Amino acid sequence: MIIGDTVRILHNARRCSVFSIKVTLIVADQQLDYASAKFVTSAPDISKLPPDSGIEVAFAGRSNAGKSSALNTLTRQKALARTSKTPGRTQLINVFELTTGQRLIDLPGYGFAKVPLAVKEKWQRSLSEYLQQRDSLKGIVVLMDIRHPFRETDQELIYWAVDCDLPVLALLTKADKLKQGARKSTVLKAKQAAIAFNGDVQVEAFSSLKRIGVEQVEEKLNQWYSKEYDDE
Repeated sequence: MIIGDTVRILHNARRCSVFSIKVTLIVADQQLDYASAKFVTSAPDISKLPPDSGIEVAFAGRSNAGKSSALNTLTRQKALARTSKTPGRTQLINVFELTTGQRLIDLPGYGFAKVPLAVKEKWQRSLSEYLQQRDSLKGIVVLMDIRHPFRETDQELIYWAVDCDLPVLALLTKADKLKQGARKSTVLKAKQAAIAFNGDVQVEAFSSLKRIGVEQVEEKLNQWYSKEYDDE
């Protein structure tokens, strides 16, 4: 299934219908050094990804949501994830390793891109395959412009994650674009709206420019990477 502006995500072919994920062991939260992240590979599809083991946390969002900038801010590296002034240039699944078996995944953006339709369809298909089939995926960070949160494709992605018992961190990016009062009001409304997903969905404001929300992202990712999972 291809993700587009109006196409629903993964509601007819979910890996969750085959198996579920359960937590078997929770250890003390690790304090990972995100600045140590290093690039591993860029994959056109899941067949070219590293072995499906360990723990992966995926960053997903619309093509203009500031995903690459957020990864660079988190890792304190200016050019770890490629950024572009033209939305939609990230066409590959980019893999970054923190420690052995602990990876950050930069997924292709969805929703908007000034590229040929055939190219857009190809990388959106790769995104869908990753979300459906990657067993090591243990958490999803969904990035949304704070001025336009919870668009249709964002909601579909979050619903999919909830159905799969995967936790979601919804980051409202570009938070510096709003004054403090408006930002707090928007975040509060978004947190109230997130209740409707009926799952583990945490909402935080984020700004790469002002480093708003970086501590909250690190705290959540430390929790996810501190969990050991079994598939049943």
